[in-house]
Amino acid sequence: MNKGTKETGVPGERRLTIAEALREAIAEEMRRDESVFLIGEDIGVEGGFGGAFGVYLGLPEEFGHERIIDTPISEKVIAGAATGAALMGMHPIADMQYADFLFECMDELVNQAAKMRYMSGGKLSVPMVMRAPVGTTNRGAQHGQCPESFFLHVPGIKVVCVSDAYHAKGLLKSAVRDGNPVLIFEHKLLYGSKGRAMAGGIELTTHVPQEEYLFPIGKAMVKRPGEQVTVVATHISLYRSLAAAELLAAEGISCEVIDPLSLNPLDTETLWASVRKTGRLVIVHEDTLTGGWGAEVAARAADECLFSLEAPVKRIATADVPLPFAPVMEQEVVPTTERIARTIRQLFS
Repeated sequence: MNKGTKETGVPGERRLTIAEALREAIAEEMRRDESVFLIGEDIGVEGGFGGAFGVYLGLPEEFGHERIIDTPISEKVIAGAATGAALMGMHPIADMQYADFLFECMDELVNQAAKMRYMSGGKLSVPMVMRAPVGTTNRGAQHGQCPESFFLHVPGIKVVCVSDAYHAKGLLKSAVRDGNPVLIFEHKLLYGSKGRAMAGGIELTTHVPQEEYLFPIGKAMVKRPGEQVTVVATHISLYRSLAAAELLAAEGISCEVIDPLSLNPLDTETLWASVRKTGRLVIVHEDTLTGGWGAEVAARAADECLFSLEAPVKRIATADVPLPFAPVMEQEVVPTTERIARTIRQLFS
């Protein structure tokens, strides 16, 4: 058994955390292709913490500092160097310690990486991956945001959200091989770093096959089949939606819960098939309500599924305020299991 893997009652099944699965995916891609390298802050310290959330543990010892590059505390340096390296044929995996810091490198991402293929008529490509942790974890207004929606407004960047180890590994490997800039957003509470297998009642490990596999960017997954309402959610909001669905099932309300996994491209085929079946749509995310990605999904649903809807589309999101630091206040503004269940009940009242 690999260090950090979990064995279950199923013979031969490995269970990994998201942190372990990402580490395994990165190592596999670096062994497969010498042009793949890591760049970021505090990621290459031998015997260190393996980055802010332990994803890179053991990698500096295997790959050395030529391929795991520590940078100064400058997100512009990370994004600019990664973009330039990708343009020269390398395949960088860039690390943002917090997704909030993406705002420090918007020019490099939005005006350079996203547009080079189009501006060169396809002669240039930017095969780079940028990983960014999101989500509220009592770190306050500058370290807990979910900025995925900003990048949905940028043609040329693919936006991926992972919520479990199986898809984290498969999507990261696909992103490395994609040929376009891909932003991968991961929730800090779901990493399972420091050996955690549970957090807040959420199982943090998932079966991950030993053999190599890829998962396609742009494919959603139905996490819980249902008949009466479609719930679309990412990251920790997905698990709170699943918990709400369990509560509502006891009341006779059947929820179909879908993890979109990719926000751009978005698997509307899976989403609309569900909405046409259930007649109701609820979107849950930890981004703010105004301008959050749920607004785009709601607008598209109105275009594509209006006459299948039996109730208004509902969005459950973080309040339009800077994130508070105090835990009790933070829980007041973010979507909770109870709030999700209450909103869904209202669709049937």
